Amino acid sequence: MTSSTASTTTPMRHAFDRRVDDSRASKTDINMVIMDYLINEGYPLAARKFAIEANIQPPAEIDSMQERVEIRSAIHRGDIQTAIESINELNPQLLDSNETLHFALLRLQLVELIRECTTRPNGDITPALNFATTQLAPRAPTNPEFLEDLERTMALLIFPPDNLVPPLASLLDPSLRQIVANKVNEAILVSQRTRKEAKIRDLVRLRAWAEQRAREAKKDIPPTLDLGLDPDDHPTSSGTSQGNGEAESMMT
Repeated sequence: MTSSTASTTTPMRHAFDRRVDDSRASKTDINMVIMDYLINEGYPLAARKFAIEANIQPPAEIDSMQERVEIRSAIHRGDIQTAIESINELNPQLLDSNETLHFALLRLQLVELIRECTTRPNGDITPALNFATTQLAPRAPTNPEFLEDLERTMALLIFPPDNLVPPLASLLDPSLRQIVANKVNEAILVSQRTRKEAKIRDLVRLRAWAEQRAREAKKDIPPTLDLGLDPDDHPTSSGTSQGNGEAESMMT
C-alpha cells in the first residue's frame, strides 16, 4: 500500500522581496501618509475616525477643511453656482487669477443646464442659451481650447441625449464633475500654500519610475511587483479600511 502526500515545500522568495521586508516603512510613517491623504483630499470624518483608531493626534487642518468639503459636495451634486459662490467667499482672487479653472466651472454649469432641459419633456433651452451667451461666449475667443470646449458643449443641444457620440456623452457623465472638483480642490490647496496633491500620489509615481528604471537597467527584480497591500501578507493598522464613513467617496 502506497501513500502520497502533497508537497509542502515553501517557494523560494526572491532576494528583492527579502530586501523590501528589511526596509519596510514603520506603521507610524504609513499612518501619517494615510492621514495626509485624508486631509489633502478632504475627508474630515474619515480623518477623525482614523486618528482615533490609529491612536494618533489629529492634525489641526481637519478643522479648516470644511469649506473645501462643501465646495466639492456642491460640484458633485451639480450645484455649480453654489460652488462658485463658495469659492469666491473663500478666496475672491482664486477664479480671477485662474481663467482655465473658471472656464471649466462655467462650462460644467452650462452642461448642468443642458442636462436639465434635455431630460425634461418639452424642456426650455433658453436658460442654457442665455448662460452660454453671457458667461462663456465672451471668454471663448481668448483661448482656442475654450472655444472648442464651448462648441462641443453646445452640440449637446442638437443631438438627442440617448444617441450621443462618445466625446459628447462624456460631458454628461458624472466623472466630469469629479474631474472639475479635483481641479478646484488642488487650486484651493495651492492658494493656501499647501501641496496640491497627497504625498501618496507622489510616492506611487516615484515607485513606478523606479521600477521602470530598474527594468531598463536589467536589475534583478521579480517579474511583477505588488504594492504590499495584501492584508494576508502584511497586516495593516486597524481602521485603514473599515468604518471610515467616507470610504465609498474616497474610492471614486
